[in-house]
Amino acid sequence: MSPRRLAGLTAAVLAAFAGNSLLCRWALQGAHIDPAGFTAIRLGSGALVLWLLARMRGSGAAAGGGDWGSALALFAYAAAFSYAFMHVAVATGTLLLFAAVQASMLAAALWAGQRLAIGQWAGFALAIAGLVVMLLPGLSAPSPAGAVLMLVAGAAWGAYSLGGRGSRDPLADTAGNFVRALPFALALLVAMATRLHADATGIALALLSGAVTSGLGYALWYAVLPSLGATRAAGVQLGVPPAAAVAGILLLDEALDARLLVASVMILGGIALVSLRPRRV
Repeated sequence: MSPRRLAGLTAAVLAAFAGNSLLCRWALQGAHIDPAGFTAIRLGSGALVLWLLARMRGSGAAAGGGDWGSALALFAYAAAFSYAFMHVAVATGTLLLFAAVQASMLAAALWAGQRLAIGQWAGFALAIAGLVVMLLPGLSAPSPAGAVLMLVAGAAWGAYSLGGRGSRDPLADTAGNFVRALPFALALLVAMATRLHADATGIALALLSGAVTSGLGYALWYAVLPSLGATRAAGVQLGVPPAAAVAGILLLDEALDARLLVASVMILGGIALVSLRPRRV
């Protein structure tokens, strides 16, 4: 893949990942749809797009890929993500999500016996300190419920990502996981039946999130990963929270206060130190 094509596709992937946060917050902040409905439509439309892409590529495993454990983790991420964005802004939510994903994957690496260099431990401590700064009580602190839900979403997405490391057909497995997640989403719809509501805007935003920023976004991510490599892939993802923050400010009139700015620098700087330095084994 040429450097120019790689840069363009990577930028599109980062925009898609940031777009997931923006679309969800937009739909829920304006009460255009409820979280359970957004989750179900997002997973359903994402499943359809990914399944079609897998079939177009000629994968015979498109319908049966993945596993139930990964599907449950995917559903847990999507549901907690939706409910969290009822309470937190785009910038805050995306930063919490990203921090939790990286922390869960780091914990798994340490559990597997990997060792960190001194600089990486310093980065981890810096990121934790930034999280504490963000969550300290005060007028600009995020909602505790929203923060906890987004941290749960990040941990679930980290678990889902770790579960797919050995996949021989990532696109087919992801399509299968989305399909397998649908029964959980339908069960949530039944449980929340008395609180369901949606207008045309909410449905359109959920469809866009599922089909484009989730389905096509994940497919593009698989396309660029081999060319990026693990270290560069970890690095470029640092651009997702800032991109989401800018989108929230421009499109949803959200504010970027001093506390969030300081916490963002600390968390993203710490994650960069952990992710971009080689690990000692």
